[in-house]
Amino acid sequence: MDGRVLHAKQVAIGAAFGGGGLGLLSAAFYGLLLGQANLARRAIRPLEIGPPPADGRYLPPSGVALDSPMRLALLGDSSMVGYGVETVAQTPGALFGTALARLADRPVDVVSAAEIGARSVDLAAQVDFVLAQPQRPALALIFIGGNDVTHKTRPSVAVTQLKRAVRRLVDAGTEVVVGTCPDLGTIRPIPQPLRYIVRRWSRDLAAAQTVATVEAGGRTVSLGDLLGAEFAAHPVEMFSPDRFHPSAAGYGRAVDAMLPSAAAALGIGPAATDEPRPERGEGVRSLVDAAVAAAEAAGTEVAPAEVAGRERGPWGRWVELRHRIRLFGGAPTVGQEPEAAPA
Repeated sequence: MDGRVLHAKQVAIGAAFGGGGLGLLSAAFYGLLLGQANLARRAIRPLEIGPPPADGRYLPPSGVALDSPMRLALLGDSSMVGYGVETVAQTPGALFGTALARLADRPVDVVSAAEIGARSVDLAAQVDFVLAQPQRPALALIFIGGNDVTHKTRPSVAVTQLKRAVRRLVDAGTEVVVGTCPDLGTIRPIPQPLRYIVRRWSRDLAAAQTVATVEAGGRTVSLGDLLGAEFAAHPVEMFSPDRFHPSAAGYGRAVDAMLPSAAAALGIGPAATDEPRPERGEGVRSLVDAAVAAAEAAGTEVAPAEVAGRERGPWGRWVELRHRIRLFGGAPTVGQEPEAAPA
C-alpha cells in the first residue's frame, strides 16, 4: 500500500475514533512553520465588510409558491457565509436556495447559522440555533474544517464535534451533507514548506470528517483541491481581494460540487434515480477505504449504504462512493440572480 494512503487511513481511523493527531514536528521545524504562518497572516488582507445574509425564501422558476416551503439550514464557517462576495446572489446560501427551489419546484426557506471564523467546536451552538427554529430543516449543509487546520486543532477533537452535530441533526429528522475540509495548500500567501504541511493536514482531516459524518448518518462531499488548478491558473478571478477566501466564481464551483449530493439527499432531481457507474470507480466500499479515496479525489460523495440488508461488513461500515460533480446541466452559475430575493 502506498505510504501516503496508509498514513491517511491511519489518521482517518484514529482521528474519527478518538486517537490520532497531526504528527510531531521538531522544535526547530515547528518554529520555522510558526514564523511562516505569521508572515502568511500579514499577507492576507482582511476585507472591509462581510457578505450580505442569504436568509430568506427562494421561489421556483414559476415564481408561484404552490407547495409549502422546504427548509434548508446552513452551518459552518466563512465558506458557507460567502465571505468575499458582494451580493446576496453570489453567496452559497442563495446559490443553494435558488438551485434546490428549481429542482424541487417548490419554495426553499434558507436559514443560516454559519459564522465567519467558526471551527468544529462552534457547531454545537449552530445546531442549537437551527433546531430551535419553528420548523425543522429538511436538509442541513455544512462547510467546516479550514479554521481547525489553521488553528492546529487535533483531528480527534474536530471530528468528535462534527460527529455530534451531524448526529443531532439526523436524530431530528434532517438530512445532512458535509463539504469536507478544502485543501489549504492552494492558498498562495502560504509559503513552502508550510503549504505542504497544511495540505497534508487538510486531507487528513477531510478523511476523518468523512468517517465521522457517515458514522453519524450523514453524507460527505470532498472539496479537497477541487479549485486548485483553476485557482493556480486564474488567481485574480478565483480568489477574493483578501487572497485567502474564494471569489464569487470560487464559491460557485464549490456549490456545483455539493448540489448533486444535496439533491440526492432530498430525493429530487436526476441524482435521486441515478445509478452507480462501476467504470468510474463508483459503488459500495468500506467506510475508511472510501474516506481515503474521497480525500484524494475532489467532488467525491460518500454516503451510508447496506449490503444484503446489513450496514456493516467484515471491514466496518458499508458506504457508497459516487462522483456526482456537475451532474446537472442546470447547476447554479456564478452571479445568477435568485428567482425571488430573500425576504
